[in-house]
Amino acid sequence: MKRICVFAGSNRGVNPQFEQMAKALGIELAARGLELVYGGSNAGLMGCIANTVLERGGKAIGVMPTGLFRGEMVHTGLTELYEVKDMHERKAKMGELADAFVALPGGYGTFEEVFEVVSWGQLGIHSKPVGLLNTAGYYTPLMEMVKTAVEAGFIPATHTELLICENEPAKLLERLHHYQPPAKTNKWSTP
Repeated sequence: MKRICVFAGSNRGVNPQFEQMAKALGIELAARGLELVYGGSNAGLMGCIANTVLERGGKAIGVMPTGLFRGEMVHTGLTELYEVKDMHERKAKMGELADAFVALPGGYGTFEEVFEVVSWGQLGIHSKPVGLLNTAGYYTPLMEMVKTAVEAGFIPATHTELLICENEPAKLLERLHHYQPPAKTNKWSTP
């Protein structure tokens, strides 16, 4: 594992723990020699983790659609910045560059990115680990929703292993490092 793609809010959120844990993850990435791949913004938790990685001597690689440069403030001090034409190209490039994915707290965009890479893992498009940094219980309701979907017959029980949820960055990165994809299961049940 060389590069971790981090999905994160372009806002900092109201709980100071969100920023603290973004920094803690950045410190862990830099200490382990893992490169950050992310959306390229200098705002919110995105900018917070990138700045922490860079301050600690790590590498931060951003991927930003040209049209968003006005809405999201592009980080001008990154190790590398890829300019792409749209959000689809942004996600594809981040996925291509990354060996694993981690979600910090965020909004609709973060949720969409997480569910897309989990869906791709479920379909066998990739076998990369997907982690949630459960700061202040932020992702507990999401994990409950997954459990409900399993109980309702929409997600095979073994596919809960596609999402790794931890409260501490070091433990999350360890689990990502040792990740083995679940056994292939037919996601489509037959009547």
